Amino acid sequence: MTNLQDQVVIITGASSGIGEETAKELSSKGAKLVLAARREDRLEELAKKVNDDGGHAIYKATDVTNYDEMEELAEYAQKELGQIDAIVNNAGLMPLSLLNKQKVKEWDQMIDVNIKGVLYGISAVLPHMRERKKGHIINISSVAGHVVFPGSAVYSGTKFAVRAITDGVRMEESAESKIRATIISPGAVSTELTSTITDEDVKGGVDELYEQAITPDSIARTIRYALEEPAEVTINEIVVRPTDQTT
Repeated sequence: MTNLQDQVVIITGASSGIGEETAKELSSKGAKLVLAARREDRLEELAKKVNDDGGHAIYKATDVTNYDEMEELAEYAQKELGQIDAIVNNAGLMPLSLLNKQKVKEWDQMIDVNIKGVLYGISAVLPHMRERKKGHIINISSVAGHVVFPGSAVYSGTKFAVRAITDGVRMEESAESKIRATIISPGAVSTELTSTITDEDVKGGVDELYEQAITPDSIARTIRYALEEPAEVTINEIVVRPTDQTT
């Protein structure tokens, strides 16, 4: 038995990478999962694996940039599993580019997924958590939410915003509603994140950096650690880099 036994956790961006590994990690500790992403076939496959391994997972195809769909996701979790103990706002995009390339559509996508998606996730679960006076909101930021480098201006802007929003949750909700808020900031991790980069002047340097990338299960274990701490303890922020990553 662990602190996660029978805890209901929503995970966005669960169809691959950090989200998928987090689902496996939390399920192994007894959590009940609500998996969300756009790729329903991947969600179905992951839920089947979790359930076949003795865990408990349900899923709902969800676009985090759609406010109504995020509200429906929270309602689905409550209807099917009776409560929401935590949400891991993991869905994110990283189409890095130099500002002078004017990739405005990519900027808009990052703002919609990385900022609005997190806000919509918080909004969807907050009333339920406030009513119960318990809950845990974990938001995935990035090392790029701590430093800016050429090509990361917009992406870093979205991840700085995630850190600010998460700290706002902590300040507004921790004392009154006992809701915990955690920021996890990964460095280079082997995921699909770099596949969205279309700026060739940036992609080469990023590919070189990601040669030292760590596997997403490292971040999954970090998320599990934050969730497993007792209710009177909040892990506010963790940065996880490859040992060789200096930025």
